[in-house]
Amino acid sequence: MPPKKETQAYIENAGVVISQPITETLQENYMPYAMSVIVSRAIPEIDGFKPSHRKLLFTMYKMGLLTGSRTKSANIVGETMKLNPHGDAAIYETMVRLATGNETLLHGYVDSKGNFGKAYSRDMAYAASRYTEAKLAQISSQLFADIDSDTVDFTDSYDGKMREPLLLPVSFPSVLVNSNMGIAVGMASSICSFNLNEVCETAAAIIKNQNHDVLTTLKAPDFAGGGLLVYNEDELKKIYETGRGNIKVRARYSVDTTNNCIDVTELPPTTTIEAVIDKIVDLIKQGKIREISDVRDETDLRGLKVTIDIKRGTEPDKLMQKLFKMTPLEDGFACNFNILIGGTPRTMGVGEIISEWAAFRRECVKRRVFFELKKIQDKLHLLQGLAKILLDIDKAVKIVRETDEEREVVPNLMIGFGIDEIQAEYVAEIKLRHLNREYILKRTAEIESLKAGIAERQDILSDAKKVSAIIIGELKNVAKKYGMPRKTLLYYPTDEDDAVIIDEVQDYPVRLFFTKEGYFKKITPQSLRMSGEQKVKEGDEITRELDASNASQLLFFTDRHQVYKADASDFADSKASLLGDYIPAKLGMDDGENAVYMAVTRDYSGSMLFLFENGKLAKVDLSSYETKTKRKKLIGAYSDKSALVSVFQAGADGEYMLQSSSGKILIVNTGALSSKTTKNTQGVQAMTLRKNAKLISAMPFSDDMLLNSHRFRTKSLPSAGAIPREEDKNDQLSF
Repeated sequence: MPPKKETQAYIENAGVVISQPITETLQENYMPYAMSVIVSRAIPEIDGFKPSHRKLLFTMYKMGLLTGSRTKSANIVGETMKLNPHGDAAIYETMVRLATGNETLLHGYVDSKGNFGKAYSRDMAYAASRYTEAKLAQISSQLFADIDSDTVDFTDSYDGKMREPLLLPVSFPSVLVNSNMGIAVGMASSICSFNLNEVCETAAAIIKNQNHDVLTTLKAPDFAGGGLLVYNEDELKKIYETGRGNIKVRARYSVDTTNNCIDVTELPPTTTIEAVIDKIVDLIKQGKIREISDVRDETDLRGLKVTIDIKRGTEPDKLMQKLFKMTPLEDGFACNFNILIGGTPRTMGVGEIISEWAAFRRECVKRRVFFELKKIQDKLHLLQGLAKILLDIDKAVKIVRETDEEREVVPNLMIGFGIDEIQAEYVAEIKLRHLNREYILKRTAEIESLKAGIAERQDILSDAKKVSAIIIGELKNVAKKYGMPRKTLLYYPTDEDDAVIIDEVQDYPVRLFFTKEGYFKKITPQSLRMSGEQKVKEGDEITRELDASNASQLLFFTDRHQVYKADASDFADSKASLLGDYIPAKLGMDDGENAVYMAVTRDYSGSMLFLFENGKLAKVDLSSYETKTKRKKLIGAYSDKSALVSVFQAGADGEYMLQSSSGKILIVNTGALSSKTTKNTQGVQAMTLRKNAKLISAMPFSDDMLLNSHRFRTKSLPSAGAIPREEDKNDQLSF
């Protein structure tokens, strides 16, 4: 047999790199995705809902949950999946945020039963959908009141088997009543909530007068979690006009003098209990807050409660002012009123949003009235046909009886009474028992009222003012039925709120210890008298020990030419039996960075002396390290041109003994050096060195250290110094 021929498949352009403009790629591939996220997911429309909200609520409405009893949330989620092509977890999470039990919204649209979690808690998770129950809340009736009257357009569901509304015919500006946030592609939306009474009053006023001053009726945002809104009229005007701005909300608290604690009962909408507690604990660990002895979450069935135990002598209000500035107990809400109008995202102020809603609602009302008009006209048309047979009922009976074929009944009635097919069908369908004068008179008596109803509706459709009056009437009814007092109260800031809070540091004498390996201890004199030997790590030693006060400032110089600043009060009082605080870890130094020297000051007087291997000595004013702001880290603390040998804090000028690797000694008086303000100055040459020689040590000099000290002093710098002879040596000093 001849060998089989191998067949090879070819794919056109396989392996060929085709150049394509990046703009074209973005337009064809990324832009459709971006628009889908903007239009179909993240940005709410003028009815106040995103598609996920609308699909869920409409499903619940079709399930009869507006008036019926609650059902398992799992049932609702399952039904919603017929409209929403996403997983059950996403649908249920949407439902949770709409529920009254979660307390995210001022007016929850879902009446919930069971654990739906809490908006103010990160850890208080909601129960699974099989455990909870729900139905539509009463206020949801205002979302669906006219939906069966052709007020809004419907579209096919994603599989074409069902119909769903494009918008809900809301009878109040729900887009402003409940908060709504979403992040799309390249844009976001963040709408705060407002009080229902104020929104309805403002909407009615704007419908009457487009130039209405919104601030006179819409006082400020109102949040489900309450709190205190820090009132800023200029910022509110900006938000109302542009739709962008930032508002500050702070927690509400009460002082329990009996238990010496502060109870926080309401939080800003942008934070949680856990975030507040974590921040307070962090501040306590850093030593920035010392007035608090304990903080805990005491939230229970009665509601939110964070308890802060305070130390004796602490003023609660002053402490809370500090916490407002340092923790999320006061937080900002960034407003970005970005809403889809006709499929196009627009950032609008409050007045413009209400005007757009009013235009939408006006169209809904007109469509409802037209729908009612058409129904009345159709009914009138039927009754007018019925009225014509009133003149001769017997004739109608005769026509029906004498017609041989059923299909000829309607045409014969049309000919006999001069009525159209629809009227004839209606007459033909009348039951035999109703073919009496009384029934027909009762039915035809409605004709005049129907004509009046038609005239009334035609009048409404032709008069925009009457349409507006209907909308205003509905707004008043909604406010009366569902309105609630403000939850978020207004707080008018005073000068005390803007004052810089200065920590009141207790000032008392302490003794400071700093070791070679970077450990620090602060011990009170009383504790020092009662203690024994100072504990240090094996191989470590105390390099600096001095008396100071708790109000002193500490400067820790490192081997990376940086200085870290701290207050002595930042450190807890220690004991001789403890190692103390490890400075690199305590101050958050860089990896591998070590503290080599500690300077202590209260007024930044005096100077710092830096001696380098190249024989140079830098004298830097200590005031050069003082900063107006509380900066904790300064770079370029000293010169990096040569290795550092020694560093000293000098209150006044004095003598220092320098020794080189060649064995020479030089005594230098720092009074001969001028002080510099530049921290990383290279200094001046103090000791001249031979080739390959270097400065190896430096220390403060006293007369008992050398017997013939005049040999090592010099009238001018630099100087090479002198090699000590046997008669110069002192028992206290070894060379």
